[in-house]
Amino acid sequence: MRRTLVRTRILRTLLIIFIAWNLIELHLTLRRISEVDIIYREQPQRNERIYIASVNWNSEWILRTHWSQALVELAWKLGPENVYISIYESGSYDNTKDALRELDMELDRLQIPHSITLSPVTHEDEMAATPGEGWIETPRGHMELRRIPYLARTRNRSLQPLEELAKQGITFDKVLFLNDVVFTPNDVFELLDTNDGSYAAACSMDFSKPPNYYDTFALRDASGNEAIMSTWPFFRNAVSRHAVKNLSPVPVQSCWNGMVAMPAAPFTAKHPLRFRGIPDSLASSHLEASECCLIHADNPLSVQDGIYMNPLVRVGYSPTAYVAVNPIMNWLSARSILQGLWVNRIRRWTTSTWLKDKLAQRRIDRWAALSPENKEPARLCIINEMQVLHAQGWDHL
Repeated sequence: MRRTLVRTRILRTLLIIFIAWNLIELHLTLRRISEVDIIYREQPQRNERIYIASVNWNSEWILRTHWSQALVELAWKLGPENVYISIYESGSYDNTKDALRELDMELDRLQIPHSITLSPVTHEDEMAATPGEGWIETPRGHMELRRIPYLARTRNRSLQPLEELAKQGITFDKVLFLNDVVFTPNDVFELLDTNDGSYAAACSMDFSKPPNYYDTFALRDASGNEAIMSTWPFFRNAVSRHAVKNLSPVPVQSCWNGMVAMPAAPFTAKHPLRFRGIPDSLASSHLEASECCLIHADNPLSVQDGIYMNPLVRVGYSPTAYVAVNPIMNWLSARSILQGLWVNRIRRWTTSTWLKDKLAQRRIDRWAALSPENKEPARLCIINEMQVLHAQGWDHL
C-alpha cells in the first residue's frame, strides 16, 4: 500500500513538473513573439545601393495583383538613385510578358534604372535543343535536360547587367534576389538589416501553404542538416532551433526562401560568383543539389560573415499565405508551439540522417574515384533526387 502511494506521488510530481515545464516554455515563447514580432520600419536603416535581381516564369497573376506595385514602392523608398532592377523572364506561356511590359513602362515613367529581358525560349524549345552540358541519361532511357543547370543559367542572366554596370564604375552594396512572392518594402528593409547588416547572406522565410515552410530544398541548418520538419521550429541543430524560437537571426549553412540579400562584391570580383549545378556525371548517379544552396557553398564570404535566416521576415506565394504568417497578433498559436516543440523533440530523439547521408556519400565517393578531376566541395547541398525539365515545369525521377 505504501509503495503504491509513493509511486503515485512520484508520478503526480513528475506530471506537475512536466506541465509546468511546458507552460513556462509556452509562456516565454509567446512573450518573445509579442515583444519582437512587430515591424514598424518604413525606411531602410542605412544608405546602401541595392541591385534587385528577379527571374519570372508564368508569374502574371502575382505580378498584376501585388508584386509589380510592391517592387515600385520598394525602389521609390530606397531611392531611384540607389537601385537597379534586373528582371529576366524565361519563356512564360501565360501573359507574364505583358505584365512585365507594363512594369517596364512604369519604371521608365518614374526614372528607376532597370533592365527587363523577355525571352521567347520556352521549356519546349530548351528540351528540343541538341543535348550537351546540363543533360543526362535518365531511367526513362533517353537524354533529358536537368532542371538545376537550367535554373542556374536563368539566374545568372539576371546578373548580367550587374557585371556590365561594374565595368562602367557603377557599383552596389547588396544584391537582393527577389522571387515571385507577396512582400512589402518593410519586409525588405528588415531583411537588409539582418544581424545589423553584417552577413554573407540573409534570407526571409517563405510559405505557400502555412504553417508548412516552402523552400526546404535549399535550407540547411547550422550543422548542414535539412530541416527536420516543415513547421515551427523547423531545425534539428540546437543553435538554429534556439535562434528561431527567440526570433533572432538564425545561423544556417544555406537558405533561399523567397528573398535573399547578399553583398555584391563576390558577384563582381575577378572570378565572379555565379549560380551552377553539380556536374552532370555526378547527377547521373541520381543526385542533385539546389543552385541556391551551391551559391552559398561557393561564396568566399559564407564562412567568415555567416548566413542567416531572419524569422521576422515571412513572405508568401499568395496573399492568403502572407496574411496567415503575418497576422495582427501572434503568428504562432499556443497549440502550434506546444505541438511543434514536442514533434521536434520526438523526431530528434527517434530519427537520424545517417542512412540518407551515407547513401549519398557512397555515390559521391564512387564518382570521385573515377577521376582526379571529379571534385564537388558542396556535399551538404547534395540529396538523393533527380530533377528534369518538362513543358509545364519539371519532373522528379
